[in-house]
Amino acid sequence: MKPRPNWPAGLFALVWLTFILGPLIYLVTVSLRTRSEYLGKGAWELPDALTLDNYVTVLTGGFGQYLLNNVIVTVATVGIVVLVAVPAAYAVVRNTGPFVQRGFTLILMGLAIPAQATIIPVYLMITRMQLYDTLTAIILPTAAFALPVAMLVLTNSLRDVPRELYEAQSIDGAGPMRVLVSLVLPLARPAIMTVVVYTSLNAWNGFLFPLVLTQSESSRVLTLGLWDFQGQFGTNVPALLAAVTLSVLPIFAVYLIGRRFLLSGLTAGFGK
Repeated sequence: MKPRPNWPAGLFALVWLTFILGPLIYLVTVSLRTRSEYLGKGAWELPDALTLDNYVTVLTGGFGQYLLNNVIVTVATVGIVVLVAVPAAYAVVRNTGPFVQRGFTLILMGLAIPAQATIIPVYLMITRMQLYDTLTAIILPTAAFALPVAMLVLTNSLRDVPRELYEAQSIDGAGPMRVLVSLVLPLARPAIMTVVVYTSLNAWNGFLFPLVLTQSESSRVLTLGLWDFQGQFGTNVPALLAAVTLSVLPIFAVYLIGRRFLLSGLTAGFGK
């Protein structure tokens, strides 16, 4: 029997696609207009001529420094989270002792604590460590708040690994580090990619920690830089949207690379 087409689902997908593509089309087309053309025409009218002047204006400003700072913060945050969460999740799965399990429960409690509720203690800790107004001041708390989700995803993924594989590695004389490198890392690749994409999105789009923990222009990231562009250009909306477009492209590329791992990584372990 030939399956019937699911018209409600198709209609819903079309509406969802319209809501997603509409702002993106607006973002790109307005960024390719001149300021006078944007003010003289409607928002959705086609431009008479496309121009890259807005992108030149943004790139000749402080955008390059903001982009570099964002890349450093994102890469460092992802590196810390992966280096800490992978062996920690492996220890939780392989060690059923009360100390390890209670520690895991304590880490998961971080899921219930919003970053806004801890901003004053975090600020005091950063200033006492003399890290204020540095990129490290952004990296450390961002990584700390990404760890609970990373641990949850990785532990659920590693619980799917058959115990016989661990035992076979032990019989062959492999130590814990060897098992981690040769068995855990290859099998947990989808979950690790999920953690990488999730942490990258949070670090790239972070606003609270950069706003409170940095001050100088040399430590400014893109989220604060876009705020400055809005003040710098005033009502020059095309230039502001050009900066937004450039800031979206790198993290969008990361999502495209890791998107096929997201579903398998997020649903690992929940089928049991």
